[in-house]
Amino acid sequence: MKKPVIQFSDFGFKYRSQTAPTLQNINLAIYEGEKVLIAGPSGSGKSTLAHCINGLVPFSYKGEVTGSIKIMDRETKDENIFALSKFVGTVLQDPDGQFIGLTVGEDIAFALENDCVQQDRMRERVTEVAEMVDVDSYLASSIHHLSGGQKQKVALAGVMVDDVKILLFDEPLANLDPATGTQAISLIDRIHKETGTTVVIIEHRLEDVLHCDVDRIIIVNEGRIVCDMPPDELLASNMLEAANIREPLYIRALKYAGCKVTSDIYPNHIDKLKIGQCRDKLLAWYSTADEPEPAPKSTPALELNGISFSYQAGKSTLDHISFTINKGEMVSIVGKNGAGKSTLSRLICGFERPDSGRIIVHGRDITADTIKERSLSIGLVMQNPNQMISKHMIYDEVALGLAVGGVPEKEMKERVERTLKICGLYPFRNWPVSALSFGQKKRVTIASILVLEPAVIILDEPTAGQDFRHYTEMMEFLAELNKRGVTILLITHDMHLMLEYTPRAIVIADGKKVADDTSVNVLSDPAVVEQANLKQTSLFDLALRSGISSPREFVRRFIAFDKGAGRAWQ
Repeated sequence: MKKPVIQFSDFGFKYRSQTAPTLQNINLAIYEGEKVLIAGPSGSGKSTLAHCINGLVPFSYKGEVTGSIKIMDRETKDENIFALSKFVGTVLQDPDGQFIGLTVGEDIAFALENDCVQQDRMRERVTEVAEMVDVDSYLASSIHHLSGGQKQKVALAGVMVDDVKILLFDEPLANLDPATGTQAISLIDRIHKETGTTVVIIEHRLEDVLHCDVDRIIIVNEGRIVCDMPPDELLASNMLEAANIREPLYIRALKYAGCKVTSDIYPNHIDKLKIGQCRDKLLAWYSTADEPEPAPKSTPALELNGISFSYQAGKSTLDHISFTINKGEMVSIVGKNGAGKSTLSRLICGFERPDSGRIIVHGRDITADTIKERSLSIGLVMQNPNQMISKHMIYDEVALGLAVGGVPEKEMKERVERTLKICGLYPFRNWPVSALSFGQKKRVTIASILVLEPAVIILDEPTAGQDFRHYTEMMEFLAELNKRGVTILLITHDMHLMLEYTPRAIVIADGKKVADDTSVNVLSDPAVVEQANLKQTSLFDLALRSGISSPREFVRRFIAFDKGAGRAWQ
């Protein structure tokens, strides 16, 4: 019988700065060689639970501890964080935060250097681990020249080199494009199978993690464990919806079709799913679901004609990019990490100058405009609202752009109050920004751009790091703005967001535009999906397995039905 390597007994924890405990009544055992997913909404306590496993709680994050935690049969309160690091290796959400060495080899070797391992043995072990995670050809390379996925592999090697018994992954998919995220989950699965290491994954993207099998899923909500069961049983229950965690899309489609989802049909992965009796119900639902209405025609709001740009001479970052965004559209720009999406937004906003080509807004060429002039017609909302906010009070933050532009006081007050009402922030207008949640701060930054009445608003990863409920709130808010005629351009890795909210997607790969089509068509084109590191939707796979004649049409009808049912998925 396998023994527990992580054991929580009547455990609770309260941070010094808080009045209520973040974790309470935690009883949990994770066994040797298990692969476990811990999920939960923002603020549920799942990250604190992870910090308890690796020793950051209570040794770095101080507070009041009740009950007991044992790691490898040792009471953590009797150990120290260094001793625990010999058992638990943590791969952070942002791997840049844990690099030490200048090169890949130096970074992987760091733990061995601290252990005074002989150089010959050190080289041997570093090479061995690097080969295991497929970075052996980069040992002499600078870490900062690697892609996001490669950096994550190096971070994994850096903790595996010490032969830890437990691997802890903190939101490993957060900063990766869809295909790289799938590769990361496959790598974790391979390492787990080859080494027998106990693996704990903290992640709210359930469907993406279930690309490979896990033994159990533990749901944390409001500081308590509300669910601990195998994936098939969890997906057959209503626990995900109750905990504000998005169900896999194919599960939602089965439920819409009236299929009974039970553990007997193996719902944890689309490839294992027993379609059986569901096939007839899916076909019947598909035949009765309404076709989506075509989008109305409109006039151009933003045009890019032959835009090319290079950071270094002779090395093209963007190559002859051309597209038109019509007034009132909401469009996704997608592609793999480093494809040029962020550079494209910087060019549109004027932070960079194109080597060639023209940028036109409402028929006027703005290519030569200054950043200040460009800001009157183009607004950019950054991924992290804290990087944009510069005023203490909400009203002052939203009014800042108008004040700098010399707008008269009376007009400024009217525009700010009108915008605050549109954004649902009017009741908080006299609040300090620091009192708001992350999602509310995001609304403040959107309001500060919206008040300037730009022709186009660009949002960089608008839902990054947000759970199902906050994701839904943000996207429904943007959808309402879009209905008011605001033209919105979204830079995103989230394929579900792209499908649900943006009828059209522009795909960038290796500096070139490789597709400009409906989101459904993009995600059902294998060539585009592969070239741009995207991920085919499981709805398309479900339609294929059900024998539906037009899988693309099935996806379109699902989206239209989902909106009509008042549902939104992350």
